Amino acid sequence: MTSNIQTPALTPEAPIAAVPTFAEIGLHPSLLQAVIDTGYTTPTPIQAQALPSIMAGNDVMGAAQTGTGKTAAFTLPILHRLIPLSNTSASPARHPVRALILTPTRELADQVYESVKRYSRHTPLRSTVVFGGVDIGPQKEALRNGCEVLIATPGRLLDHVEQKNVNLSQVGILVLDEADRMMDMGFLPDLDRIIRLLPAQRQALLFSATFSNEIRKLGRTYLNSPVEIEVANRNATADTVTQIAYPMSGDAKRAAVVHLVKSRGLKQVIVFSNTKIGCGRLARQLELDGVRAESIHGDKSQADRMKALEAFKAGELEVLVATDVAARGLDVAGVPCVINYDLPHSAEDYVHRIGRTGRAGAKGEAIALYAPAEEKYLLDIEKLIKTTVPRAVLHIPGELLARAAPREARTGASSERPARTASSGRSGERGTERSTERSTERSSERSADRPARPSRYSAPPKPIDEFFTKPYEPSPAALAAAAQANAAPAKPVLGAKRQVGLLLGGAFKKV
Repeated sequence: MTSNIQTPALTPEAPIAAVPTFAEIGLHPSLLQAVIDTGYTTPTPIQAQALPSIMAGNDVMGAAQTGTGKTAAFTLPILHRLIPLSNTSASPARHPVRALILTPTRELADQVYESVKRYSRHTPLRSTVVFGGVDIGPQKEALRNGCEVLIATPGRLLDHVEQKNVNLSQVGILVLDEADRMMDMGFLPDLDRIIRLLPAQRQALLFSATFSNEIRKLGRTYLNSPVEIEVANRNATADTVTQIAYPMSGDAKRAAVVHLVKSRGLKQVIVFSNTKIGCGRLARQLELDGVRAESIHGDKSQADRMKALEAFKAGELEVLVATDVAARGLDVAGVPCVINYDLPHSAEDYVHRIGRTGRAGAKGEAIALYAPAEEKYLLDIEKLIKTTVPRAVLHIPGELLARAAPREARTGASSERPARTASSGRSGERGTERSTERSTERSSERSADRPARPSRYSAPPKPIDEFFTKPYEPSPAALAAAAQANAAPAKPVLGAKRQVGLLLGGAFKKV
């Protein structure tokens, strides 16, 4: 039977319950020291509710807004449970994988790994992370050295399983971070294969910012009587994020991004695009407009993605253009603004996108730029978050609009001709058709009279060497040598003996 942990309803007469400290929750002293080192003093609501339940060994399905400390909500109690099993032995066999944390993206896997390292620094527990897009060799060595906590993306984990680099038979805790995406149809086959490799008796934890009813139903197939924890309204956005939407045409969106960044002096802005091609194109165009920008998407190598992230975190970039690969788990302190250049087709992705700002109690702004055809996505978003996103009109300087307009529109070549044709009536249309036919006939006659010009994309013609086309003529030296050979033919020496190799014996016989 499913139990629920809910925040008690507060009345004017009811006193506000004091939030317990990490020490009062009963966290291990080594972990308390690591928490103090990071500067945290009081648990967030999701941490205050999740830690005791996970430390008691319960299965948990947790939902909380992005930026509220979900990663620490499951890493701290996992480490607390594993500390009694830790040891300082150098033998890899004494460090089997006891906790497996699965994430949908490489960036999120790396972030969770950094969190585990930070909190386990005062313990002998080992941890490692494996994900695709990088050399598998160092990951093999790390796995064979042993680790109690393994953070992985599903595809790369299965690669290591097939190569027998890792044994999952002693995993006692399974975590699905961003569980709604992990149980998306694209991940389900890999997820099922991995779960079949785990022991039947295990603790399972699911955490995410959004949970649809279908995902909740599917998640319960992996959990045993889970404790459901919700610290805010389902699929709600953080109160620290101010949302606004600007209607505009698709051509004006790039000018809007440049205007917002330059006029407000914004730094470290994340701009979300729906496609990889559009993501890279927008970053290049922003560079031409004088905005320091870089793109991050799934087609880029992991090294390029990490390089772009590090430059963004260091403040070297004004804009990071990203697909939804960065919406899950990208944690950059101080991001003041998130811009949805394209509205996501999935309303849940909007919640994750705007969760990149307004983290850890800081203020943030989420701006949506939507064309008329995208308004239906905005309505779906409002239905999910149960909040109306305010609309406003963004005034963009004409110079930026002219620069962002398509090339054909700037030249006016393609827009004026159809207008003249339409205004000339039927007679104009017939005259245009006849003139088109005549020009086509004349061009076909000219093409029959003369060869077609080579295309500018064809390879340049190669120079012709006459040496290879003229008939063969023997040189004077060759003629003289041939005459000398005919005049004095060589005579064989009679009686001379020569060596002949035997067919089968392998020795030589004098003949």
